[in-house]
Amino acid sequence: MTDLESALRAAVRGEVGFDVTSRALMTMDASNYRRVPLGVVAPRDADDVAAVLAVCRERGVPVVPRGGGTSIAGQATGTGVVLDFTRHMNRLVSLDPESRTAVVQPGLVLDRLQDAAAPHGLRFGPDPSTHSRCTLGGMIGNNSCGSHSVAWGTTADSVRELDVITARGRRLRLGQDWAGAPDGLRDLVAGDLARLRTGFPELPRRISGYALDALLPEQGADVARAFCGSEGTLGVLTEAVVRLVAAPRARALAVLGYADEGAAAEAAAGLLPHHPLTVEGMAADLVPSAAALPRGGAWLFVETGGDTEAEARARAETIVRAADVVDALVVTDPAGQRALWRIREDASGTATRMPDGAEAWPGWEDCAVPPPRLGAYLRDFRHLLTEHGLRGTPYGHFGDGCIHVRIDFDLLTDKGVARFRRFSEDLADLVVAHGGSLSGEHGDGQARAELLPRMYGAELVSLFERTKAVWDPDDLLNPGMLVRPAPLDTNLRFSALPREPVDVAFGYPADAGDFSAAVRRCVGVAKCRTTSVAGSAVMCPSFRATGEEAHSTRGRARLLHEMLAGEVVTEGWRSEEVREALDLCLSCKGCRSDCPVEVDMATYKAEFLHHHYAGRRRPATHYAMGWLPVWLRAVARTRTAGVVNALAAVGPLAWAAKRLGGIARERRLPRVAGETFTRWWGRRKRRTVNASVVLWPDTFTEHLSPQVGQAAVRVLEAAGLSLVLPPTLRPSSTFAPFKARRGRVCCGLTYVSTGQLDRARTVMRRTLDLMTPVLETDLPVVVLEPSCAAALRTDLPELLHDDPRAAALSSRVVTFAEALERLAPDWTPPRVNRPAAGQTHCHQHAVLGDTADRRLREAAGLDGELTGGCCGLAGNFGFEAGHFEVSRACAEDQLLPAVRDAPDDAVILADGYSCRTQLEQLAGVRGRHLAEVLAEALDDSTAS
Repeated sequence: MTDLESALRAAVRGEVGFDVTSRALMTMDASNYRRVPLGVVAPRDADDVAAVLAVCRERGVPVVPRGGGTSIAGQATGTGVVLDFTRHMNRLVSLDPESRTAVVQPGLVLDRLQDAAAPHGLRFGPDPSTHSRCTLGGMIGNNSCGSHSVAWGTTADSVRELDVITARGRRLRLGQDWAGAPDGLRDLVAGDLARLRTGFPELPRRISGYALDALLPEQGADVARAFCGSEGTLGVLTEAVVRLVAAPRARALAVLGYADEGAAAEAAAGLLPHHPLTVEGMAADLVPSAAALPRGGAWLFVETGGDTEAEARARAETIVRAADVVDALVVTDPAGQRALWRIREDASGTATRMPDGAEAWPGWEDCAVPPPRLGAYLRDFRHLLTEHGLRGTPYGHFGDGCIHVRIDFDLLTDKGVARFRRFSEDLADLVVAHGGSLSGEHGDGQARAELLPRMYGAELVSLFERTKAVWDPDDLLNPGMLVRPAPLDTNLRFSALPREPVDVAFGYPADAGDFSAAVRRCVGVAKCRTTSVAGSAVMCPSFRATGEEAHSTRGRARLLHEMLAGEVVTEGWRSEEVREALDLCLSCKGCRSDCPVEVDMATYKAEFLHHHYAGRRRPATHYAMGWLPVWLRAVARTRTAGVVNALAAVGPLAWAAKRLGGIARERRLPRVAGETFTRWWGRRKRRTVNASVVLWPDTFTEHLSPQVGQAAVRVLEAAGLSLVLPPTLRPSSTFAPFKARRGRVCCGLTYVSTGQLDRARTVMRRTLDLMTPVLETDLPVVVLEPSCAAALRTDLPELLHDDPRAAALSSRVVTFAEALERLAPDWTPPRVNRPAAGQTHCHQHAVLGDTADRRLREAAGLDGELTGGCCGLAGNFGFEAGHFEVSRACAEDQLLPAVRDAPDDAVILADGYSCRTQLEQLAGVRGRHLAEVLAEALDDSTAS
């Protein structure tokens, strides 16, 4: 233990982390930069903050305050001690509806403040797209804005008083009329009044540099306002009094379609006289599907408010009439508005990939110009991109003249980094020529601070340096930011990664087979750190259960990044730190769909486990649960299901079996079916002619819930489809083509989820051998278990990327609902006419989609929305020893509350075997596959 670590542990009550994991998680924010800290402290209160500053001051160690880590200019990284406010100093201290103020701690997530203010008809004005995970402290540090700044301004406009501690330990309460000003600040300002009155451009989104003009007498000498945007370089915020605004009782969203982004930018400023709440712009490049949007190549999202829906709509329609648009859409339905806003908010992640899949990066993310000049600026900006051979798609706060853009910089080679510097310098000059600010929202950080003299001139930058010296004479707080900055082309996060591709098992087709590129997908926007999910969203259930960064998708990606870098995580694939972080990953695949950049942590986890245990003994659960298909087939062959179930019901024997297999003691062992699905199928003695579909007998349907398969057969046949099962004979070898061996198809899911990828490939190739005759036809393959269908759709072709049969089988896979919709479009399902509750399977949401299921439920009279999230059992995860509490917490996040709140006559739907098992074991509720519900309704209609 180092002297610094020992001293901090003795001085503070909060957690002190100098371990590999704590440091690795804080090396990056959402920028292009990476700096390795010495350690991390999660202070419990202001006294802890003061103690950390005292210890670090004595040793000359820098201190970096950090909120949600979503900054994209590099200011939330540092080489000293990082203060993580999200763990403890994250409370809403008080909220006063009468004065419209709230007292908040720096680690409070913005959405939690909005949730508390909403019942009073209030809200915090600024709302960045990261509102579900950014913190108030981070917003104050960056002077964040968000989409509603045309109505409610920046964070500085919403701050009344700030409690801060200086690097030398002074506790100050900042406010107007020089309240809380450190010694020397007033004299500094008085000596340069003329420069402060003339040196700052007039525009709504001027965030760059220190806001020293807020200290002018005519501005009320507002020290709190001047502190906003200082990026943790002047003092450490411990508490804030913030203003709230009245939230409109009703809102309408006008989506205005234009021919291109230039036309949209030209139109934006002309809408401001109508007093909209937002004027946001984006182009078609960033929209996965424009089906929900009006015609056009670019759009403005213009929100209006009112006391009634009619009033809000009327204002929106007035704007539509005033705008010269190609097409327009006005939405007043809250759910419809949320769906449209998600398209805009996800752009920060979507923009990190160009249409051809090339990587794009921040760095020049949010320059701002006077709104009337935005169209001209964008034209010049596009020309500059072309001149440098770069590409990027602007979007953002068009009404404020502020655009965001990710650019396809090559930050991996010396030549590319040199071009990054040249472009940055040229763009800085262009922004200044248009009267703009290098930063219009996210701060200067390391990305832009070096270029501030181009915007402000040497004299004003010198005044910034003297201001820093007044507040922090020892340069202890976040050095290298804003003043005396580090060069913009140093500390790049990619410089530490290996230049040669890493040898891996999966194909990573979206990343050209490069595992490093797959890990680089995580840019840190941290959508995985949200504490609640909306609709059918899933990501990230383990973070919501634990609240720990290490158990978020971003945290795991950070550890994998550091594993590849080899500086902090030094054991490579053998790293125990990475294994521990991945241990609580449920492999739900939610990040594959919900992460804006489609990080696929389930695949990365399987890849890591494959290498981590190569040539070594694995955990018992990998043999017990990973090889589950083998054990269940053995039971079926020996017809010993009854014996196995009887033994599992004997307490001591069950305890011994669970201990031997690494299974959680809290779990009940599932019952094995007395008759497998295929044996039932064989007893039917029906000969199928001209089959229309192949029904896949997955392991769970075959051995554990054959009633699902039986129900599916009844429904599919009632819809007029003729079924066959996959072949069970395959050639034994090329040298004995007339000898055949029996076998059963298997998707390999359990081997993949436990990282036994060599075994998975063997099983998958045997399956492809069996399925070869089917692949010579055009028959679709119906898979009833969502996790198995997802494995066949994604894991199979990505693991056997060199076998064209894998892609062929993947393309044939359809779900139960898809089969009915595509192959029996004229069939009308029986009416159930009951409410439905339950959960959309996480793999269904992430990989398969549930559109066909929704339509089938609606046609059958099953009303109600299924929840999102993950059931928490997730195949082997919830059965593994040590996972029970997290598994239960995941179930309590969405699934169990939805079932408890369901009407007494509701049908509880759960298409996944794991989901049904979790419901039975934790709630005593029987969940049913949709096929079972429809089969029962068929029987009822026949009986009547």
